[in-house]
Amino acid sequence: MASIEFRNISKTFPGVKALDNISFKAESGKVYAFLGENGAGKSTLLKIMNGDYQPTSGEMFINGEKKSFSTPKEAIAEGISVIYQERQVVKEMTVAENVFLGSWTKGKLGLVDFAEMNAKTAEIISSLHMNIEPDRKVSTLSIAEQQLVEIIKAIVRDSNIIAFDEPTASLSDDEIDNLFEIIKSLQKQNKIIFYVSHRMNEIRKIAEKVIIFKDGKLVDLVDTDNVTDDQLISLMVGRPLGKIFEELDRNDKIGETIIKVENLTTSYVNNISFEGRRGEILGFAGLVGAGRTEIMKAIFGLDRVKEGKIWIDGKEYIPRSPAYAIENGIALVPEDRKDQGILPNISVRGNISISVLKKKLLTKIKFIDEDAEKEIAAKSIKALNIRTPDDEKLISQLSGGNQQKTILGRWLETEPEILILDEPTKGIDVGAKSDFYKLICDCAKKGILVILISSELSEIIGLCDRVMVVREGQISKELDRSELSEETILKYAMVTK
Repeated sequence: MASIEFRNISKTFPGVKALDNISFKAESGKVYAFLGENGAGKSTLLKIMNGDYQPTSGEMFINGEKKSFSTPKEAIAEGISVIYQERQVVKEMTVAENVFLGSWTKGKLGLVDFAEMNAKTAEIISSLHMNIEPDRKVSTLSIAEQQLVEIIKAIVRDSNIIAFDEPTASLSDDEIDNLFEIIKSLQKQNKIIFYVSHRMNEIRKIAEKVIIFKDGKLVDLVDTDNVTDDQLISLMVGRPLGKIFEELDRNDKIGETIIKVENLTTSYVNNISFEGRRGEILGFAGLVGAGRTEIMKAIFGLDRVKEGKIWIDGKEYIPRSPAYAIENGIALVPEDRKDQGILPNISVRGNISISVLKKKLLTKIKFIDEDAEKEIAAKSIKALNIRTPDDEKLISQLSGGNQQKTILGRWLETEPEILILDEPTKGIDVGAKSDFYKLICDCAKKGILVILISSELSEIIGLCDRVMVVREGQISKELDRSELSEETILKYAMVTK
């Protein structure tokens, strides 16, 4: 029976104690979920286990033997694999080449045996019920398929301890179901599985045990079946989610209509009509793929409008381009933070200021006014409580929640009348979500129309004044706040054919 045990593990960075005296033991054949706010210490512990970091103090034991790793290569040799949200693949190599990277199979003459590698990879792919060619370039694969490559690596290495760090952030429901089947298969092979996620429903489906972290400390290790969602959230942040919504300072002075959409039709949605009012939080609910995002992409000038009309402040608006949308007071915070939101190689300051570069920051001789740029960044960092050591920190080095706040700061600087938020709390912890809920309400109190797309029904119900339910590219129902419940929303969101 395999096991891994952490005894009094602490890790200190300059000015920060990331882990504080962590102790627990995990055994084979079980899935352990790591739950905690961003910065609670989950990923730091995985990186110590994986050899990326070394503990400041404490010990780690694998099958009863004391171990410490200076590099990930040493951890891999001991049967440990960590599958990060940011996939560790070489995109210009094939699937098989990635799977055997660092230990390519060689024939009798010392040449790489590509046929053997392809055959072994194909065998594992078949066992996982996936349809990927081993000689296909990784750059041509979907995100889910690239993640599968990481899992195949772990299987080829015969890893006994496999950790998944936020694996479903960019996957569809079907892809998530397939991933869970793979994890259950690994569990049956007596692997030790660690699973990091902020999604309660996933934790309930996949994990027997939940390990809760807070401020670098281990709060508790509980059986999944013996604890409610509210209890888990309370352990993480000190109060239940329902309480968070009750504490919000909501806007009770909703104004006049600011946007009117009539019979909007694109290649993806049909005959969409709705109105949005100043100071309102207008929700768009529906199943994945229902067309919520596509409605907003059309309004923002990303998708071509075939038919229909839009009015803003009573004037007809034709969505020619995103730049034109911004000129007309519309801002869009996209769902895909990594690929469509952040500029990863630019500072927090640069990510905030880029939206108003031409409007506010260029001097007459086309140089950036650095003092004005710093002032803008400082204002957003303070107002949105962006946790960063300074405005020059690369945005890619911040937590997901702070990256999202930075993107929000960018668009608020454009002083929008209509703020579209597409899955704004996806992949961020409950504490950061609480901050976001307050920010959304603050925007509404300032008279901004906030259009909120969310797959989290608790958010839709807890935040929105009205909700448009979208089903198969059409609005199936408009619901007032008094009508909102999970059952009602799902009734109109589900396909009945």
